[in-house]
Amino acid sequence: MRLFYNFDDLPRFRHPVVTMGSYDGVHSGHRQLLQRIVRIAGSLDGESVVVTFSPHPRRVLDHSGDVLRELNSTCEKAMLLADVGIDNLIVAPFTEDFSRISSYDFVKHYLIERIGVRVLVVGYNHHFGHNKEGDYDFLSRLQSEFDFEVYELPRQEIDDQKVSSTIVRELIAEGKMARAARNLGQPYFALLHRDAYGMLRTDSPDKLLPPAGEYKVEVEVWDERAAICALGERVDEGTTQNGVAAQGLEDAREEKHEDKAPHTLTITLDGGLLLDPPAPAGDFIVTF
Repeated sequence: MRLFYNFDDLPRFRHPVVTMGSYDGVHSGHRQLLQRIVRIAGSLDGESVVVTFSPHPRRVLDHSGDVLRELNSTCEKAMLLADVGIDNLIVAPFTEDFSRISSYDFVKHYLIERIGVRVLVVGYNHHFGHNKEGDYDFLSRLQSEFDFEVYELPRQEIDDQKVSSTIVRELIAEGKMARAARNLGQPYFALLHRDAYGMLRTDSPDKLLPPAGEYKVEVEVWDERAAICALGERVDEGTTQNGVAAQGLEDAREEKHEDKAPHTLTITLDGGLLLDPPAPAGDFIVTF
């Protein structure tokens, strides 16, 4: 999968099939939509393209003082999207100025002129553009003007309840990891790093972790993290430099090896992380 950090200097995509959104968690509802664009792209001999945003739009636009804890760092999200089979990921820096772009201008100047969208797939409740003016009906009216197709996917449900990132956040915050995994379509995970002082840290300070307690976890140790996660760190720092991961994320994931010994992750009341037995120095994935 190729990664781009903004809309500047994008390549000419082949029959691009596009979706856009925060995709926090890449949950089972997201996966239905993502698998759809992969299938459509395959039928057109085209490329699948996901447009997402960093930081999360709510972190920019919500001035209530509440801190949004995200399900994925940029790196973790890229890993999940690569696993689904997405060809290209564009991480657009989200700012107050960017939020003021009208829905029409976003379609015209970004989706059409910079990406060249052939097919656009959105979720049932997707809104975009200034004041969230853009939705499926709005996009449908632009199809003939800009010569693209748009499809809307219906709401996805688990246990007669809609699947959403908000619901997954609530489940994890309550420590209901099995139900969260059902909604995600896979167990929740965190990319951790042991720093020079022996402290465990998440890939992002805004990563949502379950409440204080002890959790049985599986650990996958990574020998090579820089090929993937340095990309996400540059995005989070707000750089405007664009770039492409020359080596696919799928290849980089082959560098990991699984530690089969059982581990217990303790999350302390002050948010500290303790792993027993300790993992070796470096980077690893903890799966709940």
